[in-house]
Amino acid sequence: MSRYTGPVCRLCRAEGVKLFLKGDRCYTEKCSIARRETKPGKSASSRRGKVSEYGIRLREKQKLRRFYGMNESQFRRYFGWANRMAGQTGHNFLQLLEQRLDNVVYRLGFASSRNQARQLVMHGHFLVDGKKVDIPSFFVKSGHLISVIEGSREVPVIKENVEVAGSRTIPEWLEANSEKMEGKVLSLPTREQIDVPVNEQLVVEFYAR
Repeated sequence: MSRYTGPVCRLCRAEGVKLFLKGDRCYTEKCSIARRETKPGKSASSRRGKVSEYGIRLREKQKLRRFYGMNESQFRRYFGWANRMAGQTGHNFLQLLEQRLDNVVYRLGFASSRNQARQLVMHGHFLVDGKKVDIPSFFVKSGHLISVIEGSREVPVIKENVEVAGSRTIPEWLEANSEKMEGKVLSLPTREQIDVPVNEQLVVEFYAR
């Protein structure tokens, strides 16, 4: 499975918004967007021209895909699932993306970024309802308890993340306990509880074209 391995700050500058791909750096003045608002590339500042309707929807899709750190085939598969579910496709899509274990680990503050959360999950540092799960795309459900396994609670990067997480806001649909290094899924998120810098309807229109 191919994955982008270049400088992630370049992706934020390309989309013109913070995608929070660099961990805690994104919350400081060192953030690339804060220091350089121009798009990457030598000729970026000289580019002109009106963006087409297709281009607008493509950029919104790319923005959302990069926000969750997924490749195109996997991302499109999630959209297919959302499209077959009852209710609004856009909300269903975002809800499925938020239910991924790597995203929940990040939201609970056990990782500084979704990419780091993915690595920590794959290395077997987390339990879901007492059972070890090392699949980043595992879907968590309402009532699930996510915890750091006993043998990983002294891992420096996890300890540091938990300490720093106190300055970050935990979504209302989750409950975190930093002392026990665990968190609970209280409910599935509503659209208002999902803070992603995109218009999901444009993404729906992109795939429905």
